[in-house]
Amino acid sequence: MTSHVMLFPLLVSILFFTLLLPELSLARSFDHGNLIIPSPETDGICLSVVVPHGYKCQEFEVKTEDGYILSMQRIPEGRVGGNGGNRQPVLLQHGVLMDGMTWLLNSPEQSLAFVLADSGFDVWIANTRGTRWSRRHATLNASSRAYWAWSWDELVMYDLPATIDFVFSHTGQKLDYVGHSLGTLIALASFSEGRLVDKLRSAALLCPVAYLTYMNTPIGILAARAFVGEQITNWLGMAEFNPKGAAVTSFLNALCHDPRANCYDLMTSVTGHNCCLNESTIELFLKYEPQSTSTRTMVHFAQTFRDGVLKKFDYENPIINLEHYGQHKPPVYNISNIPDNLPLFLSYGGKDSLSDVRDVQLLLDDLKFHNGDKLTVQYINDFAHADFVMGVSAKQIVYNAIIAFFNHQQS
Repeated sequence: MTSHVMLFPLLVSILFFTLLLPELSLARSFDHGNLIIPSPETDGICLSVVVPHGYKCQEFEVKTEDGYILSMQRIPEGRVGGNGGNRQPVLLQHGVLMDGMTWLLNSPEQSLAFVLADSGFDVWIANTRGTRWSRRHATLNASSRAYWAWSWDELVMYDLPATIDFVFSHTGQKLDYVGHSLGTLIALASFSEGRLVDKLRSAALLCPVAYLTYMNTPIGILAARAFVGEQITNWLGMAEFNPKGAAVTSFLNALCHDPRANCYDLMTSVTGHNCCLNESTIELFLKYEPQSTSTRTMVHFAQTFRDGVLKKFDYENPIINLEHYGQHKPPVYNISNIPDNLPLFLSYGGKDSLSDVRDVQLLLDDLKFHNGDKLTVQYINDFAHADFVMGVSAKQIVYNAIIAFFNHQQS
């Protein structure tokens, strides 16, 4: 496949998938048996990719305070069964244009969700609004503009609390949390406002995103500038950002005609030089992804790049900002306000073009007064953005360190 047009879905998914008390419906529990693997278009994550590997899996629905109905999956134990006691719950939060499949793309020996389950954890997988299995709402239809009237601020305000509150209520235990890219951003924003920290035991943040000042991928920079440039009015007129839609394809086509963009080696040009990806994993990634998000979320990312600070969505109109925030400019998420006794594990890579080393250093500067024994930092020189969730060596290098960090919280 040589045409860069046919690679657009991969580009847009990679470009942003890593930037970075609810109501319960009847849960479905699936035990492994003699099954034919179902279509991912008609069955949820449990039947599509978890049960076929020999794991028990449960599907849940969680309703947010603003009416969105989110899909969640639970892998309550490893393939060899339970240990007879309470297993520590851990919530996995994916990035933008992705869903819970993020954590299941490799073999059971290499995928974080399976690795955690086999290591004695009670694994819960989140799927944010707008993704394939989280497109329902109490009153709105996903085909309506009103359904897509949100940015990642709403993920901070509604989705993350709904999922964490649900797991906390269901298990009666404080959670460990793992986020990748956007999953780190919404966690950091939430923690900075003092949200949810009383329900968490610790948090592991992979490719942490709080700043995008030094993002060094040319095609990412071109895209971000387009979102906040003269095209912003046109983009805000399109409620759903569908990576497979005609409008997005046309947008990427224009980007790829820029001589600074390299659309023939998308993985490297967007995320950095990933050291450890398996071709079959990328094929599985393309089978399930990318997924829709709101256009407002994409613009919000671009604003973060433009303004060099983590803040709430800017309506680009002082009067509208005043209506929403009580001030003419959107409030800043002050990372230094994160409680200094919250155990944090940060892991980042030296080849990452999205979560650049210099941007991570800005984040670490914000955390300079964090309790020293509550902050663990792992730097992996050869890792880029996708290696942390798709790399075949991630278990040995990253996941084992996460498990050790989580287990340390018990002592």
